Amino acid sequence: MGRELSTSAATGGDARGAAPSQGSTGGDARGAAPSQGSTGGDARAATPGQGAAEEIAAEQRHLDVVYARLEVLKKEAAAVEAAGHRIARVGNYGALVERDAMVYHAARRRRLLDSEHEGLVFGRLDLRGGEIRYIGRLGLRDEHAGALVIDWRAPAAAPFYRATPVEPMRVIRRRIIQSSGERVTGVEDDLLDPAAAPPDLRVIGDGALVATLARATGTGMRDIVATIQKEQDEAIRSPALGVTWVRGGPGTGKTAVALHRAAYLLYSDRQRFAGGGVLVIGPSAVFVNYISRVLPSLGEDEATLRSLGSLVVNVEATRHDPPEVAAVKGSLRMVPLLRRAARDAVPGSPDELRLLYRGTLLRLSTRELRQLRHTVLAPGVKRNAARAKAAGYLLDALWRQAVSILGEAATPAREQFAGDVAERREFTTFMRTWWPRLRPADVLGWLADPARLNRYRRGLLEDREYSALLRPGDTDLSVQDVPLLDELDELLGSPPVPRRRPVEPFTVDGVREVTTYADRMAARRRVAVQRPADYREYAHIVVDEAQDVTPMQWRMIGRRGEYASWTVVGDPAQSAWSGDPEETRRARDEALRGRRRREYLLTTNYRNSAEIFELAASVVRRVQPDAQLPVPVRHTGVPPRDVLTGDVAAAVPQEVRRLLADVEGTVGVVSTQDTRDEVAGWLAGIPDPRLQVVNSLEAKGMEYDAVLVVEPAAIAGESAAGARTLYVALSRATQRLTTVGSDPSWR
Repeated sequence: MGRELSTSAATGGDARGAAPSQGSTGGDARGAAPSQGSTGGDARAATPGQGAAEEIAAEQRHLDVVYARLEVLKKEAAAVEAAGHRIARVGNYGALVERDAMVYHAARRRRLLDSEHEGLVFGRLDLRGGEIRYIGRLGLRDEHAGALVIDWRAPAAAPFYRATPVEPMRVIRRRIIQSSGERVTGVEDDLLDPAAAPPDLRVIGDGALVATLARATGTGMRDIVATIQKEQDEAIRSPALGVTWVRGGPGTGKTAVALHRAAYLLYSDRQRFAGGGVLVIGPSAVFVNYISRVLPSLGEDEATLRSLGSLVVNVEATRHDPPEVAAVKGSLRMVPLLRRAARDAVPGSPDELRLLYRGTLLRLSTRELRQLRHTVLAPGVKRNAARAKAAGYLLDALWRQAVSILGEAATPAREQFAGDVAERREFTTFMRTWWPRLRPADVLGWLADPARLNRYRRGLLEDREYSALLRPGDTDLSVQDVPLLDELDELLGSPPVPRRRPVEPFTVDGVREVTTYADRMAARRRVAVQRPADYREYAHIVVDEAQDVTPMQWRMIGRRGEYASWTVVGDPAQSAWSGDPEETRRARDEALRGRRRREYLLTTNYRNSAEIFELAASVVRRVQPDAQLPVPVRHTGVPPRDVLTGDVAAAVPQEVRRLLADVEGTVGVVSTQDTRDEVAGWLAGIPDPRLQVVNSLEAKGMEYDAVLVVEPAAIAGESAAGARTLYVALSRATQRLTTVGSDPSWR
């Protein structure tokens, strides 16, 4: 629906240079539609489609100028890169250094320009005084240094996100420009300052935010750089230091805020955050894949994305333990339990040491070996790093025994004795079996032994918790096992690594190749920026769905953030973690190390229609009446569909086909944890790439155009936090929601 106030300013010509914006104050952004204000001029009824077509054509003219300029800049970057290579022909060191700098920066610029093609320009601001600013994924200037596009992270772009009808920040009209490739496909406007609008200003659409969010989402998370609102933008641009804490219910854009904040920090202080690294942690591998295209689409590909099941090197866990098992593994009581395991005797290790020395049998008993092990493993000593120390203690004990049997006169000095014994096969064989190098997975496997686990858990776990933890049938690692591996890695440590001479690049069999100075310096730079696989010095860490992070997971994350600033986003009402809240708070505070916190509350649900969210909210209010729930901004007139049936397996495919026909975008099917594979089997005959089946935990943070929830009552009964998990499942849909089940009790 369009309202026409047309304007000469809407021709979409060259954007003039934009001055940095003033900061805005107060007020939640609610995505104001044009109908919220008066027209402010001689409004004329627009012929449906006519005004929009003319505005699209105007924006197309500007987009043509932008893409033409982009091609020129690409060619210039390639020319600079080629010129840099030619400089090296001068032959002196200065020319080689200059070549390095030119080639590096030109190549980086060319890569950036190549990556920013789709949706390069997505916004426009018409300001008081006739100024026009186009907002996009990177900044571009014309040959006269005029701003064609302003980078969305630049201060001059802030009004695009922060301006509201209450505080318009000089913005008269805010426009979202939709495009496909290099072609403008649509425009949607917000009229923020009707009184300042020229008489002929056109306003197209029913409000940019609501119209954008009503569209199909696609298979990966859509970045909301074009629809960020004021309360979200304040969190994105909060100071870099300390902890930015963002709370908000379903659909408030918490994940989008976190990812855009990562992109903003990389843009605003690249040396610090790209140099130290940005780590983004999500709840599941499904979620990480879902968000994986957002940062590259924002011009940033230097962040590391990990799920909680993949933070430990060479581990990729996706299976979740049952809630009662997860509650035990996530508790801080696992720390002393694992410490006991890490200090215990190795299964199958010898229970005594027997060694013949100069015709005399030297023997260390089981009790003496146990005492030696405890002596070596004093508090703070890491087992794998103490192997040499353990061997020394053994040799000391054997030498003292030799002196007591043979006498001091017949026993050589301790150093000579150690030299005689340490290289003997029986001693080295004993050391390999008594004090082997232990991997975290080895020690974690010891917990499957009932006798060992019973010994370790004394005074820590109740009988029911012991029984829950003792699950010999679970051979593959779970997501909840990963922080236990990380804890054991911390307790066991690594053996000392002998210092090695650095390998000189461009050397083969000790013979150095003929190279230029620039080649050698470039190789050294590459080595300098390479991070170890188990990197733990990130400059910034983003934790999404923080309400579900267990105390043991907070310890694991904290080890990687000793020097980091943080962005933490979550919603207590969506928590599936049923452990001790005080224990969780203590572990989280220890991970954040007392850094200053800035808190932001997101109050507007942009995802769900009011009809869908009303159902989801009714579920969570029964268990958490005081929950701070967001306010939905859209009405579709389509209520959720509830199918009660005795044949769920037959009804699910039928309802999925209905949803695929109703929406253009994605359809998510949410089941209990135990039935995910079974439900996926029911849908094997529907090979639609828009369809995805996830369990109730994998649904965290996800968004689909339509959602089908299978057996809601079973999801609610999965755990003590089952009602909150169901609340999450019911709030994943943007347009259509269907529930299929045999038990109506969840309603």
